[in-house]
Amino acid sequence: MIGRLTAPVPVELQQVEVLPGALVVWFSDEPKLHGELVDGTLGLLFDARGKPQNGQLKLGDKVVNWRLRHTDGGLLLTLVAARALQGDWAGASRDGRWRLQVNLRE
Repeated sequence: MIGRLTAPVPVELQQVEVLPGALVVWFSDEPKLHGELVDGTLGLLFDARGKPQNGQLKLGDKVVNWRLRHTDGGLLLTLVAARALQGDWAGASRDGRWRLQVNLRE
C-alpha cells in the first residue's frame, strides 16, 4: 500500500503530431530522454509508456518514416529516411503537459 503512494506516476505518451520536417510528441509529464544520431538515423528513448505507432512525414520532397515501439529501456522513437538525417529536439511544459518537438534536416 505504501509503495503505491510513494511510487511516481509513470509518464504517458498522449499524442503524436506530424508537421512538415518535424514531429511533435506530447506526454503527460516530462520523461527522461536519451537521444542519438547513428549512421543517419535519429533515435530517441523515452522513459515513458504508450501505444506503439508509426507513420511518415515530409522533409522537403523526401519521405521520413517514424516508428514508436516498446523496448526494455522504455519507448523508442526512430526516424529513418533514404538519406542521412540530422536533427535536434527541444521540450517544454505547455498546458499541463510536456511537448517535445523533433526538427529534422538532411
